[in-house]
Amino acid sequence: MSSTPTKEDVLEALRSVQDPDLHRDVVALGFVQDLAVCGGAVRFRLELTTPACPVKERLQEEARAAVAALPGVERVDVELSAKVRDSLPEGNALGGHVRNVVAVTSGKGGVGKSTVAVNLAAALALEGARVGLLDADVYGPNVPVMMGIREPARGRDGKLQPLTAHGVKTMSIGYMLEDGQPVMWRGPMLHRALQQFLQDVDWGELDYLIVDMPPGTGDAQLSLAQLVALTGAVVVTLPQEVSLTDVRRAIGMASQVSCPVLGVVENMVGDAFGEGGGRKVAEEAGVPFLGAVPMEGAVRRSGDAGTPVVVAEPETEAARALRAIARDVAAAISTQQRRDLPVMEV
Repeated sequence: MSSTPTKEDVLEALRSVQDPDLHRDVVALGFVQDLAVCGGAVRFRLELTTPACPVKERLQEEARAAVAALPGVERVDVELSAKVRDSLPEGNALGGHVRNVVAVTSGKGGVGKSTVAVNLAAALALEGARVGLLDADVYGPNVPVMMGIREPARGRDGKLQPLTAHGVKTMSIGYMLEDGQPVMWRGPMLHRALQQFLQDVDWGELDYLIVDMPPGTGDAQLSLAQLVALTGAVVVTLPQEVSLTDVRRAIGMASQVSCPVLGVVENMVGDAFGEGGGRKVAEEAGVPFLGAVPMEGAVRRSGDAGTPVVVAEPETEAARALRAIARDVAAAISTQQRRDLPVMEV
C-alpha cells in the first residue's frame, strides 16, 4: 500500500464497517457516496437507509476510525445522509410519493395508541424524516387535539391539503367536524373516507405515513389493508393480561392481511398497570419488542397542550423511550427491505 491512500485503499478499509441490522458492510450496501481523496485528506458521505438510524453515530465513528488508520491519512471527513427506500409498489394510489405506510394499532381502546402514533410521527420528524400522520380513527379522532391543530382542512386543485404541526403533515376527520359532532358511519362510508384520506390528500413527498388506526380488528383495518400495501404495523398494548388477549388478536389479523408486524410497544408501564406483558406477548408471537413507555404526567400534559412529549419535554423518560422506539421502527423497516438493497462491488 502506498504512503498516499487511494480510493481503493479507502473502500477496502471501509469493508470492515458493518451495519449491525443489515449484516453487511457499508461498501456492499452502497452507503459510501461522493468519495474523494486528496493527498492525506479523505472525504465521503454515508448514505443510510433512514435518517432515524439508531446506530448512525456509531457507523460514522467506525468509518472515520477505519479510514484514519490507513498510512498517509491525515484528515477524515464523514458526512451522514439518508435515502429512505420505497416499500410500496409503483403506481400505488396514494396522493403524492409516500414511501412507507405504518399502521399503529391495538386490539382494544384505552391503551394510548394515539399517543404512541403522534409521538412516533413527531420523533421521526425530529430525526429529519419527512412524515405524515393520518388519523384513521374516525369515531374518536384525537390527532387535532394532540397536535394542537384547530383550523379546518382546505382543498386546492381538487386535493385536500394536510395541516402541518411539529414538522408532521396531518389529516383527520376532526378537521371537518364541529366540536362534539358525532360520526355515525357504517362500513362502506368508513371505507370511502379512508380511501379519500389516502388518495385525495396532497401528501407530497413522505418517507413515512403513520396511520393512527381505530382500536379493534374491524372494518377500518380491513379497508386499510385493501386500499394500500402496508409496510408494517406497530401494535400497542398495556402490560396486563386483559390487554394482551386483544393484542394477540391484532397480531393475528395483521398476519391474515399480509401486514408484517414491526413490533409491540408496551405503554403506561408503572405501578398502576405493572410491566412485562408486552415483551411476553411479543416473544410468544415471534415479533420484536420495541420498548416500554412509562406512565408519566408529562405525556398527558403534552397531549392536552397539543405538543407531543418528544417535542415538549424531550428529557423525560417517556420521551426518550418513544424516540428510541421510533428509531427501532425505522430500523425494522430498513431491515425488512434488506433484500431490495443494492449490493455494490467496487
